[in-house]
Amino acid sequence: MQQLIAGVHKFRNHEFGNYRRLFRKLSQKGQNPHTLFITCSDSRVLAELITQSKPGDLFVVKNIGNIVPPSSAMGDTNSTAAAIEFAVENLRVGDLVICGHSQCGAISALLGQTPVGDGLPHLRNWLNLAAPVLDSLKKDYGHLRDDDERSTAAAQENVLFGLDNLHSYPCVQERLADGSLQLHGWFFKIATAELFAYDPETRQFMPLVET
Repeated sequence: MQQLIAGVHKFRNHEFGNYRRLFRKLSQKGQNPHTLFITCSDSRVLAELITQSKPGDLFVVKNIGNIVPPSSAMGDTNSTAAAIEFAVENLRVGDLVICGHSQCGAISALLGQTPVGDGLPHLRNWLNLAAPVLDSLKKDYGHLRDDDERSTAAAQENVLFGLDNLHSYPCVQERLADGSLQLHGWFFKIATAELFAYDPETRQFMPLVET
């Protein structure tokens, strides 16, 4: 906690001056992010850092395993849906990114590599939403025996699972139909800070290139 408090004072006393005008503008005009960025709660995955974005650029949703449930999942299992609806319908973001990552603890738990105890019912129910990922892994990646390779394949399939589920949201359907919203699937490799983007034509995650 002392580290956090020291960081707060450091920002306020030494860094805030660089952002004073920006924060004043954001406080007066409200937020207008260009992208909804859905990623994992993992402490090593920081959307603003890896994209070098400024305050106000991204509307960030972090949850365990960057899971995007279908719109039919209601109650405490789908608070992510509220953020999707708000960002797409109210904030009118133009892009939506789902970003998975390597060495994901949620994926490890989903694969049974990390046990989920009986005292973690919310976590178990949340991970169960991504159960279809296991079906895809069994169907298309049965040849993989290495745990790291299986985890990477599952994490990437989880991103595609989320992209498919986004189409179940009426607000997303409407924006996709009129061409005002674009969906993107990314994968972040922690060890090298490389980003890979899903290419629908090759059906592969390819290194992200600057356009």
